[in-house]
Amino acid sequence: MCSFLVYTKNDVSMKDFKGGLEKIKYRGPDMTRVIEDNGMWGFNRLAIMGLNDSGMQPFVRENKKVVCNGEIYGFRKIKDNLIKKGYDFKSESDCEILLPLLKEKGLDMFKELDAEFACVMFDGKDFIAARDPIGIRPLFYGYSKVSKNIMFASEAKALIKLCDEILPFPPGHYYYKGDFISYCDPTKVDKINYGEIDEITSNIKDKLEQAVIKRLDADAPLGFLLSGGLDSSLVCSIAAKYLKKPIKTFAIGMSKDAIDLKYAKKVANFIGSEHTEVIITEKDVLNALEEVIYHLETWDITTIRASIGMYLLCKWIKDNTDIKVLLTGEVSDELFGYKYTDYAPNKEEFQNESAKRIKELYMYDVLRADRCISGCSIEARVPFADLDFVKYVMAIDPSKKMNVYNKGKYLLRKAFVGNYLPEEILMREKAAFSDAVGHSMVDYLKEYAEEKYTDEEFKEKIKKYKIPFTKESLLYFEIFIKYYKGHENLIVDYWMPNKSWGGCNVNDPSARYLKNYGDSGK
Repeated sequence: MCSFLVYTKNDVSMKDFKGGLEKIKYRGPDMTRVIEDNGMWGFNRLAIMGLNDSGMQPFVRENKKVVCNGEIYGFRKIKDNLIKKGYDFKSESDCEILLPLLKEKGLDMFKELDAEFACVMFDGKDFIAARDPIGIRPLFYGYSKVSKNIMFASEAKALIKLCDEILPFPPGHYYYKGDFISYCDPTKVDKINYGEIDEITSNIKDKLEQAVIKRLDADAPLGFLLSGGLDSSLVCSIAAKYLKKPIKTFAIGMSKDAIDLKYAKKVANFIGSEHTEVIITEKDVLNALEEVIYHLETWDITTIRASIGMYLLCKWIKDNTDIKVLLTGEVSDELFGYKYTDYAPNKEEFQNESAKRIKELYMYDVLRADRCISGCSIEARVPFADLDFVKYVMAIDPSKKMNVYNKGKYLLRKAFVGNYLPEEILMREKAAFSDAVGHSMVDYLKEYAEEKYTDEEFKEKIKKYKIPFTKESLLYFEIFIKYYKGHENLIVDYWMPNKSWGGCNVNDPSARYLKNYGDSGK
């Protein structure tokens, strides 16, 4: 995980530029470099591939430059082919291949990358910026207060003092000569897969295994977040089988009523991992709230709730281990459905909802994973967001993905029947992440908000702000605007179930408030 700040001109003060870069240094604490040549380039490095100084960015070839926060999978094969064509390389970094690729393939290169990335390049004449199709790696842009020229950064906070308006860079797009051009929409399906379930689940298994395996390639130490739910448990199980040695797994829970700790421990025992439990209290939760919202750059309720436990766990890992890369289980819900998608009225609406959620991941679950992990100077890798895997699952006949089996995520579960997980884990209904850390965590946050605002204050402030609708959401929103006032458009809305579906018209984003939550979270 790294961070960068790039300005296409050089008419802002170096002091202000360095100040913006400093705000996101936690993403890349190993080394910082600033150069002023064909614009202004700043880079903070977290060394993952090629750990010596030769892997420091920007990479420069002739008068061309690139900075990239990303992992390019299969880069060694690409590099070997480029060497055969006469290119030389100075480092073991995967990102050094980008400038030669641009020369060989032009802007079509982005269609061919198997990567989680955000990058800015200068081709000798023009600036180019691009982001991976899911938006796993963050990228923002704005126009300088000085001359309205475009500027790019890994997080919005780096641009706050430099730009009036800041916008998220659209996933699956590249920027060239003033235009944002779509090069990949992973939700677009050309041909529906109506195959038999056994064939489909076999492919799901193979593709998810490959997605995990390719993300185990790192020169820095690896770890795994293990909640005890299906998704993270599968990632851990696949990794343990492939590596054939004990992996390091980590789980977190409230001291009072942690739901998932016992399940995470069962998974850890089953796969033989070196497992660590981190226990948190009400005080830990409330003390972390402002720091979490500052890192997240969001006012969304469910993102903030789910981030507190994740951030505190990553902070513990940072303070107590040498781990620099964490694999996690996000994106499965958007592909295979969750409790609220059980209410989808038909397969077309299920598919449309899945596509909508995939396109919005960069504002919600993927944002949470990135900021909680990178905020602690660790890199996040998300196997379920593997482009080949996402495209395959999106193309499956949606009638087969709907919960017609009386078991959510049935295809994913069936794919891994065997010796991957204990039966009770493989078939266990998932709890919402914030609930799984402990129902008390959200209860503490709600109680704190109730005590903070009188009913009169609440009525006045929601009339003033218009966005919050509960005391809890008001609490989060006021912390957000303390740092990001005027930038409320960084997300489009609160994450909520599709209220147009019967059974989903609820005023709390937690699945706990759906009638079909049942035994989840017990």
